[in-house]
Amino acid sequence: MLALDLILENQTTFTLCCALFGLMIGSFLNVVIYRLPIMLERAWHLESSELLGQNPKPEHVGTFNLNSPRSRCSNCETPISAWQNIPIISFLLLRGKCASCQHAISWRYPFVELTTALLTAVVAWHFFPDVYTAIAAIVLTWTLIALTGIDYDTYLLPDNITLPLVWLGLIVNYFGLITTLDSALWGAVAGYGSLWSIFWLFKLLTGKEGMGYGDFKLLAALGAWLGWQMLPAIVLISSLVAAVIGISLIVFSGRERSKAIPFGPYLAIAGWIVLLWGAEINGAYLSYAGLV
Repeated sequence: MLALDLILENQTTFTLCCALFGLMIGSFLNVVIYRLPIMLERAWHLESSELLGQNPKPEHVGTFNLNSPRSRCSNCETPISAWQNIPIISFLLLRGKCASCQHAISWRYPFVELTTALLTAVVAWHFFPDVYTAIAAIVLTWTLIALTGIDYDTYLLPDNITLPLVWLGLIVNYFGLITTLDSALWGAVAGYGSLWSIFWLFKLLTGKEGMGYGDFKLLAALGAWLGWQMLPAIVLISSLVAAVIGISLIVFSGRERSKAIPFGPYLAIAGWIVLLWGAEINGAYLSYAGLV
């Protein structure tokens, strides 16, 4: 109890403990980002095979979830032992290569781990000493990291994550941790409805789909967490970030202009920024516009 009291009463200790825990969670998020889309794809194929009366393909049969089978090298299929799975440390000890075949390990794994630890530390420091709000904000941060990775890889924002995130935001704000319940409720409604309206207006004008339904649900979740007042800032920041990164990719990496880019990561980035500094951003805008 004394150790727990020390952690909860000291900002630096609390932040360091959260960062270390975030490092471990980052390792788990790597698993979620890689495996969840495969799990969903396998489930869809199995359901399709059953509806069509066909035998499922062998690669879609068998246990595959977040726990099983054990993590293994993508090149030689050698299972990864416990000591090879320590966040950051194992990557450094192995010098970024598989212990069995010396195949290069993607830098993405330590990047996600470090990013999760860093963002967790920032959130913990920002919300201290309001520990309950800090914990809620950290959970939101972890979820946004997972959604960013999945959408970047697959152009998919799974309902398995976005819909529970909406409900969790409403539950968090039932206790008034980030905003009021009324603001959270209308934030969820306005978040979904605004992008839904833009989607159909764009489709009517161009005949093309400008974004996916997962984006609607993610903005609804952010509205449920942060309140309807923060939605304009989220949409504006995400659009600016998307424009800057999109133009940079076209200019510096030769990306085709017609190639779609996932919007979920930009919503997630904007949502995290607003989570920490939304009140200041809104206040600065209103002051600049002469409304306050």
